[in-house]
Amino acid sequence: MTRGEKAEALFLAGHNCPQSVVLAFADKLPMDEKTAARLMSAFGGGVSRMREICGAASGMMFVLGALEGYDDPADDAGKTALYTHGQSLIKAFAERNGKGSFICADILGKPRVPSPPVPEARTPGYYQSRPCAKIVRAAAEVLAEYLGET
Repeated sequence: MTRGEKAEALFLAGHNCPQSVVLAFADKLPMDEKTAARLMSAFGGGVSRMREICGAASGMMFVLGALEGYDDPADDAGKTALYTHGQSLIKAFAERNGKGSFICADILGKPRVPSPPVPEARTPGYYQSRPCAKIVRAAAEVLAEYLGET
């Protein structure tokens, strides 16, 4: 199973978008899956259903930071390298997802206003009404390609 297929399957199993992307790369992370899922849980719905940066994009940045992040606040070269790679990934994600954006509301075709904090039931209609399964797949594919897993 590819990273993209795994991310899509995780979403369809009930994980939110950032959890789906991050858990598709769990074997590369310096933490267990439960911790990774908990850390990403508030980023769903474009950060707590605020419909801002897409959770799939947040998941990509989490994995990138875990693998290539800096820990020295004076490491300007490390910051520049990380931000360069991050911007490249976000741009590739916006191009790949078919919506040309990394903003949740834009991807869902919804107004840029927060949604109620109560999550929607994961019914067949829920999955048919939104592109999220394909969006998390796109994010995981972009990240896998960046990591040389094509």
